[in-house]
Order: sequence, then structure tokens, then C-alpha cells
Amino acid sequence: MWSFFARDPVKDFNYEILPDTQDTSGIWTLHRGKRKTGGEPLSVFVYEVSTGTEEQTQLAKAAFKRMKTLRHPNILAYVDGLETEKSLYLVTEQVTPLAAHLKAQSERGGSGELEVSWGLHQTVKALSFLVNDCHLLHNNLGIWAVFVDRAGEWKLGGLDHMTPENGDASTSLPSAKAVHPDMDKYDAPESPNSGEKWAGDVWRLGCLIWEVFNGPLPRASSLRSLGKIPKALVPHYCELVGANARARPNPARFLQNCRAPGGFLSNSFVESNLFLEEIQIKDPAEKQQFFQDLSENLDSFPEDFCKHKVLPQLLTAFEFGNAGAVVLTPLFKVGKFLSPEEYQQKIIPVIVKMFSSTDRAMRIRLLQQMEQFVQYLNDAAVNSQIFPHVVHGFTDTNPAIREQTVKSMLLLAPKLNESNLNQELMRHFARLQARDEQGPIRCNTTVCLGKIAPYLNAGTRQRVLISAFSRATKDPFPASRAAGVLGFAATHNYYSVTESAARVLPTLCTLTVDPDKNVRDQAFKAIKSFLTKLETVSEDPTKLAEIGLYPIANLQVAKDNKASRCHRSYKSVRQISAMLELPRSTVSAVIVKWIRLGASRNWFQMAEQPHTSLRSPCAMPSGDWSGVKLAVIGLWSSGNAFSGVMNHASPSGSPMDESGFGGCQENAT
Repeated sequence: MWSFFARDPVKDFNYEILPDTQDTSGIWTLHRGKRKTGGEPLSVFVYEVSTGTEEQTQLAKAAFKRMKTLRHPNILAYVDGLETEKSLYLVTEQVTPLAAHLKAQSERGGSGELEVSWGLHQTVKALSFLVNDCHLLHNNLGIWAVFVDRAGEWKLGGLDHMTPENGDASTSLPSAKAVHPDMDKYDAPESPNSGEKWAGDVWRLGCLIWEVFNGPLPRASSLRSLGKIPKALVPHYCELVGANARARPNPARFLQNCRAPGGFLSNSFVESNLFLEEIQIKDPAEKQQFFQDLSENLDSFPEDFCKHKVLPQLLTAFEFGNAGAVVLTPLFKVGKFLSPEEYQQKIIPVIVKMFSSTDRAMRIRLLQQMEQFVQYLNDAAVNSQIFPHVVHGFTDTNPAIREQTVKSMLLLAPKLNESNLNQELMRHFARLQARDEQGPIRCNTTVCLGKIAPYLNAGTRQRVLISAFSRATKDPFPASRAAGVLGFAATHNYYSVTESAARVLPTLCTLTVDPDKNVRDQAFKAIKSFLTKLETVSEDPTKLAEIGLYPIANLQVAKDNKASRCHRSYKSVRQISAMLELPRSTVSAVIVKWIRLGASRNWFQMAEQPHTSLRSPCAMPSGDWSGVKLAVIGLWSSGNAFSGVMNHASPSGSPMDESGFGGCQENAT
């Protein structure tokens, strides 16, 4: 039982003081700390009774009491405290002394006037609260009494010398200069009680302003030198440090004067902060306008402010305020300041939830800005929570949403699983390419297919690519026909020699008489390149591995009956060489190159597969194609208003498979 009363209360204190984190703050020492249970970062002010005088101990206990009873957004927030015979512990929100903050900002290029203007606004507002609402005098205002939280907001502390405005002798505390003799330079020149009750505090406010812009005050007479104080603030500063104590303004009037048009505290940063403080009582229309304007202003706002004050308000506005799509642009701008871990924790859950929204404005904004956040999305979330909602955009009646949905597949394709990519997406692409009434959308579907071809599996490429690009070449929209030609060019390494000769070239040849000059030009370039490759192979079959076109493809189309049956059994290099009438060295070179490129199955297993080639996935040298690449055309974009709308192309005539594209013919002629 006695051990219970003998326990050290400090050991039971729910806060831990981190080692080697100490700053002097008047009679206190400021330490970084954290909560033992959750690890929340905090600040701990410590006063050691043994090292202080009786007057200092009196001040420390008075400050401890004031901190527990005062609550205001601009006053240092009290979290917890502990008072023992040896020490006083005062736990507050995590803060940094203003002097240290300004020094760190100076080393990084200096604090901007926007940040200082809002900091002074907060400090004066806190002083006005004490003087006008609580009828208290701070008596210790200075740069040492102001602290900065992680959002860059200034908080008034240093309540050691605070007294009631009409306090009697029994409640008086030692003055600042009685404890620290070097503080007399901050005292007003007049005798006590010769002016308004706030005269001494607003004089010290003037000293604070001087030190914020010019550094430590060497002597009281230096206040006459303006130094780097901004011109917009000079007349109001001079009122604070005027010799006539009765002419010094009340803190509330000083704030009002500085907020007048053209004043130092009249700017977009202060206005945005004031709106955020009252956002819960604003009308929806006002919130919408604010978030629209906020996106333009964020570039000039401090990074810490964006991360720790704007971001929580944006998330809250979306979660509870029905702000809708208007929060997306500022949200993604603020997201650039976050680490990958913070982005995953704070932004991604909101984005995933946004994709399930039925708000069209929200959906199109998400699709338009996907490039800013797609790298933070994990594959599981994309396939299970995002893609099922995104695909609804393919069938939306709004052409702009269909267009953006197609474009978004360029970013999502690498993250899609086998089923979503090779089946679900291909079905939608087939429908869009054949039936969509918007020519630009049909064009973009073809372009997108060519760009995502490397992510498709071999079977899907075999079924889809030639059929899809052939269909595009019959489209009434010229850009779609050009996209089909460029699609063949970009995916050339996925076609066997037989496919190139029997299916690709005949399709391209029909475009040599196309009404559109650009289509004809692209077709001639592609034809010349394909013919050059085929001619090279014909002259020297050993160059197959170098060129990237391989004849070991559809063994079913071989004229030799034995060859048509070889895909049913395992064959050696010698047997394959004999049946295809090719040198063994050529077959071996193809197989070795294929294995080196990371094949997951044995070469003879691939040889058994119908419609499959032993081919190199590496692309042809771009120089051989005379600049013919899919990237040449890019994605067609005509804004929200589509132009050049024509009737959809007629079906290609090839049988449809489960993907929706025409199936691969068994015997090409």
C-alpha cells in the first residue's frame, strides 16, 4: 500500500520527453515530446524548481494555471500538465519558437510577407481577445512569447506575467525586467497607468513587429529606424510605438486598420485563412466559389500551410460538405507536397471513394487528372474498386466522358489484371470502335489499343490487333484510318511473316487510294517498311532474329500435312527445321533469342500452340520505319465539343470472338 503513495508521478506521466531537444523559453525549457500511447508529437515546457528563484517559481505556477483555463485558437493550446515539488510540466501542441522558425525560414530563402501577415493577424487577434474579452494584460509580449505550429500558424504563449487589468497588489506578479533585467528595452517609455490599459501591450507589439522584420532589437531607440518593415505596415506600426500612450490603438482597431483595402493584412492568404476558419457556416455557393479561387492561389501559399491546414479542410469538405468535383484541383495541388506514404494515407482513400460517385463533373475531373495520382494507386485497388466504376464511362451518353475514359486506359492498363485487361476492356474497345457515333472517340480507341498492346497477353494480341486495326482502316473518319495504319506500324513485332504478307499488307494496300492525303502517306510508308522486311527475310532467312518477323507461326497454314500436324506433338529443332524447310541455324537463332528475352515456357511448347509465333518482342529500329510510329498521331482531342462527327464504320466482316473483336482466320489467303 505504501508503495502506491511512494510512486514517482513523473514515471506515470503519459508523455515522453525526447532527448537532446531543448530550447530556452523565458524561465521554461522547451522540449520535443510525444504521447506514450499513440506517439502523437507534442511540446513539453519544463520548469525546474531547484534551479529557479522564488519569483520565477511564482511566475511558473501562475502561467501553469492560466494555460489550463485559457482557450482560444490563437493561444498556445494546453494538452496536459503535471506539477510536482521538483518540477512543472506543461504539455502543449507541437510548436517551435518564432525566433527559431524565422531563422530556419531565412536559411531556406526567408519567410514571405503572406506568411508573416497571417502570423501577425493571429497574434493581434489573440491579444485583442485577452484585452477586450478577458480583461487581461499580457505584460510579456515579444518574439519569445510567440510559437509556430506545424501548419505555420502563430500561437501566443508566454503567459508568465499575465494579470487582470484592474488587479490589486495581492494578485500582482514580478515584472519581466525584474526577472530578466535586459528586458527593459521592451518597456514603454511612459510611467504605468498613464495611458490606456493596453498601451504597454501594444508598445511591445510594435517591438515584436520590428524584430520580425529586422532581427533582435539592440536598444529602444532603434524602434525609430523602420528597417525592412513593409510600407503598407509603416503607418500602423508608428501608431504602436508612438510617444503618446493615449493615442496608441486598441488591438482590435489596429487589426481593423490593417485589414482595410491596401493594408498589410489585406491579401488573398489572410482572406483564405479567415474563410477556412468559418467554412462550416458558409453557404454552399460560397464554398464552391472559394474552392475555385483557392486552386489559383495555392501556388503562392506556404507548403506547411497547404499540407496541414488546407488539406484537412478539403478532405472534410468532400466527406461531409458535399463540395463535389470543385475540390479536386486544389486537392491534387496540395497532394504534390506530400510524401508517398502521406499520399497513400490521406488522398488515395478519398480518390477511391470519388470514383464511385455518380456526379459526372466529379468523374470527368478524376479522369482528366488521373496522371497526377495514378502512380500511387496499387493494382488491387485499381482492379477491385476503381476499374469497375471507370468502365461505366464507356457507355455514358456524354461524349466527353467516353473520350476521357478511353484516354485513362493508357494509365490504368499496366495495373489491370488478366480478366479486366484482356476480356472486359477489349469488349468495350470493340463496341466503341465499331459503334460509337463520335469519330474522335473511335480514333482514340484505336490509338489507345496500339499503345497498350504490350500489356495484352499473346493470345489476345493474336485475336485482336489485326482485326481491330483493319476495322479502323475502313472508318469514315480520316484520323481513325490513319490511326489504324500507325497501329499496324507500332505493333509490327507481334505479327508473323505469314500474317504480315497475307493480312496486314493487303489491308494497307487498299489505303494507297484513300481520299485523305495523310492516310495515303502513312500507308505508303508502312507498306514500304513491311515489304523491306519481307524482302530481307526472303533473301536471307538467317536475319529473322534481327528483323523481328518470324515465320514459325501458324503451323496449321503450312501446306505440308506433316507440318500441319506437328503442333500436336513435341518436336526438336531438327524436326521443326525439316518441316518448315528452314536452316537449323535460323530456327535455333529464333529460339535462343526468344529464351533470352525471358520466355516463361519451353520453345517446343510454344511451337505446339496454334496461331502462335516464335518471335522477338523487341521493336524494329525506328529509323527503318521513317518515323512511322503510333506516337505520331497521339490521342485526338477536340475539347468538349466534338467536330468531324461521322457515321460509325461498318463491321470488318471477320467472326467475332469473346473479346468483341474479329477472330483470327484459320487460313489467310
